[in-house]
Amino acid sequence: MYKDLLEYIVKNLVTSPEQVEITESQNDSRLVLKVKVAKEDMGRVIGKEGRIIRSIREIIYAYAMKDSKKVSVDVEETKTEENG
Repeated sequence: MYKDLLEYIVKNLVTSPEQVEITESQNDSRLVLKVKVAKEDMGRVIGKEGRIIRSIREIIYAYAMKDSKKVSVDVEETKTEENG
């Protein structure tokens, strides 16, 4: 549910939506969502001075509040494999 919302938001921000990967894990009482995007899309997801990722986190936190859940969102760069 939270993963789907996050995926929708991020895929509409980036230029390479096929490289977006979101994983879920449980850490104590908190749900951790890790977003992996292509290197060239990091700036689009983080934004100037972190404004975009901060806004994304606020949306996810607000959505989770209705269920009294704690959710955190982390952003990582996908590792590109080089053939050769």
